[in-house]
Amino acid sequence: MTSTENPSKPLILGLTGSIGMGKSTVAAMFRDAGVPVFCADAAVHRLQGPGGALVAAIAAAFPGTIGDDGGIDRQELGAAVLGDRAALARLEAIIHPAVAAARAEFVRAHLDAPMLVFDIPLLFEKGGADAVDVILVASCGEAEQARRVLARQGMSAKKFAAIRAHQMPDADKRARADHIIDTGVSLAETRAQILALIACLSAGVGA
Repeated sequence: MTSTENPSKPLILGLTGSIGMGKSTVAAMFRDAGVPVFCADAAVHRLQGPGGALVAAIAAAFPGTIGDDGGIDRQELGAAVLGDRAALARLEAIIHPAVAAARAEFVRAHLDAPMLVFDIPLLFEKGGADAVDVILVASCGEAEQARRVLARQGMSAKKFAAIRAHQMPDADKRARADHIIDTGVSLAETRAQILALIACLSAGVGA
């Protein structure tokens, strides 16, 4: 665990969780508690939004995906790669290096922080777990997960199934976690878990 061996570097917490498991809510709670959070999804949005550094490359690889605002139309891009592993691999080859560079810059900007959170949806699936010190998994029951996801605009059972097919099962993620954050309870209870975890990690317990 590199950060615990070198006190001059922040402790890196890798936060992940399957779709609908409350990972974004947990990340926001860490941010509210004063822990800097790098959100991989937000970085992607910036990179492929209007004026984004990856718009031209993505549009060249996936014609017809530029939206009216000059950024990438996420719905069109999603449709272009959904269920097509080769197309998804081409997209990831464009996006992942840029996100890694943004994450490295984030760390350089927060070297004085005691801990940082990397909010990464596919932490296990894309091999990012080895780059963090502590693995956190946001999790809730399958019924609650389905209720949350299917309530999203534009979501369908077929699309939900396709997304889950690209994600490691929740049980496997939980088995690999250093800490599991239960999001199937009230927001106050989830926040209490996070504050307790921050206190323990700050004291060097469980790190």
